[in-house]
Amino acid sequence: MNPFAPSSHFTPEIATQASEGIASPEDHPGPAWWFAFQNDGASFRKNRLLIHQTDSALSIPQAKSLNELGLTPIRQQFLGWLSEQPCYSAELEPGSKLPAGYALEQLRGLYGQLDAELFAIAGRAVQIVAWDRHHQYCGHCATAMEQSPTERTKRCPSCGLRNYPKLSPAVIMLVYRGEEVLLARSPRFRKGMYSVLAGFVEPGESLEETVAREVMEEVGITVKNIRYFGSQPWPFPDSLMLGFTAEYASGDIVMEPGEIEAADWFTKDNLPPVPGPLSIARKLIDSFVAGEMS
Repeated sequence: MNPFAPSSHFTPEIATQASEGIASPEDHPGPAWWFAFQNDGASFRKNRLLIHQTDSALSIPQAKSLNELGLTPIRQQFLGWLSEQPCYSAELEPGSKLPAGYALEQLRGLYGQLDAELFAIAGRAVQIVAWDRHHQYCGHCATAMEQSPTERTKRCPSCGLRNYPKLSPAVIMLVYRGEEVLLARSPRFRKGMYSVLAGFVEPGESLEETVAREVMEEVGITVKNIRYFGSQPWPFPDSLMLGFTAEYASGDIVMEPGEIEAADWFTKDNLPPVPGPLSIARKLIDSFVAGEMS
């Protein structure tokens, strides 16, 4: 199961022909879910989610408004509905004083601690918050942008430029050779960990072309039988990971300097430390271990 995939129980409010909740409901008697983030710097890694801590679990705050918690958001955005409750994303002022029982935590570290459905919506929310923050003014003429009431887009009232939430497509691929899988280490990985290869799609490329190019650039081999595996939203900060499998065709491993510091072929019985269950990288590796490569 994709931990970021929208659940069938998360049904966005439909405004005219839009497929997402855009326009906030005029009135709702009960509490809303608040996916509120505070950012203390330019990096997406500075985004921290407001959570409610109890003795038994962590959860997302529920309130009619954030003002009930003594918090005033810089901006807020309507996301949709969950269990007949409205959902909002919001950006908090840096240094906001939190009420008792609340804390700010990195989203990625909350996987497995938050309810899976709430974690998935938080992954959407953090991207909407960042998009709203970064597109207050037109990049062409510097006029203040206006939010469309019917779709997730901002339009410049002066020149007509439109901005949509940013998505950065990237391929992630498991390369296999018979009973062996190719795994590699980036200098950015934690000590000892290996993973499958990945890279961003370039303008004018098909996904299959990106797979072949990235494998050649990073480890110097060619591949064949490129097959789609699955996808995963990856809000760190705004990627859409498109998973593939590919069979080794030819060549010897030649590592790309600065990008790959180690790479080798492994069997399922001698795998090094690999990513945790949050990522599609682990799902690709688990599929190989289960003998599902053909």
